[in-house]
Amino acid sequence: MEITIFAEPIHHFNNFTLTNSLITSWVTVGIIIIISFVIRSKLREVPGKLQTVFEMAIESALALCDQVTNDRSLSIKIFPFAISAFFFILISNWLGIMPLGGFGILETGEHGVVFIPFLRGATADINTTLALAVMAVLGANIFGIFSIGIWKTFNKYVNLKVLGEMFTKIRHDPTVITVAPIKFFVGLIEVVGEFAKIASLSFRLFGNIFAGEVLLVSMAAIMSYAVPIPFLFLEILVGLIQALIFSILLVVYFTIAASDHDHEHEEGHSVEHKEGEKELVKEFIKDMA
Repeated sequence: MEITIFAEPIHHFNNFTLTNSLITSWVTVGIIIIISFVIRSKLREVPGKLQTVFEMAIESALALCDQVTNDRSLSIKIFPFAISAFFFILISNWLGIMPLGGFGILETGEHGVVFIPFLRGATADINTTLALAVMAVLGANIFGIFSIGIWKTFNKYVNLKVLGEMFTKIRHDPTVITVAPIKFFVGLIEVVGEFAKIASLSFRLFGNIFAGEVLLVSMAAIMSYAVPIPFLFLEILVGLIQALIFSILLVVYFTIAASDHDHEHEEGHSVEHKEGEKELVKEFIKDMA
């Protein structure tokens, strides 16, 4: 078996190439659909064992989500996206290291006869991880538009409001001439940051899963039975951790996109102003006393 950095083609339908990582993605989606229907059919007022296990898992996942959002209502909105990404990545990671990967086809290439498995970890294909990363970052911005509005989301990147304040606040605060362009430039840097998020999410997931596949194949080449077993359990753990990391980062990006920084700043300024007023009143009462 030869590990390649790209997904191996299984069959060609005219201009469409069916790869083993694409088959794994379809199988993963199928497994998720089947599990969803099974759980749905088992839902009862008095939960059974299966329903109890999933309810406990969902409640724990929501509690973890709350630690990021600090808002249960926001967590409930983001949770379906995060849990869907988690299960897709987790099952894809585990399918790639299951013995089912032993089924495949033999193909004659430049280096002789090469075995191509029917199933390969979908996340060991950069195309899959890149699509997941684009979905996460683009979805976060769309979620932000629905949460705080398209104008405020747009101003996070192209801060026209700050440039407008140069003309309205210059009389009271001359430093706005220096501060406003800096804030505008920081917004443009945020655009670069969005592309950096895509690169970070995709290459982190791809690198870890692909490296695991290479490690397992290398260990199997040394000794086919005993040696790869500890590394197999390690890759099961790595697959779980990577799915969890991706999902948590997705929650973080969605939470940031849904937060109104201007509103928080105004609330903070208002609270500080009120506290200042209270202190002045206290001082005045002391002087009167």
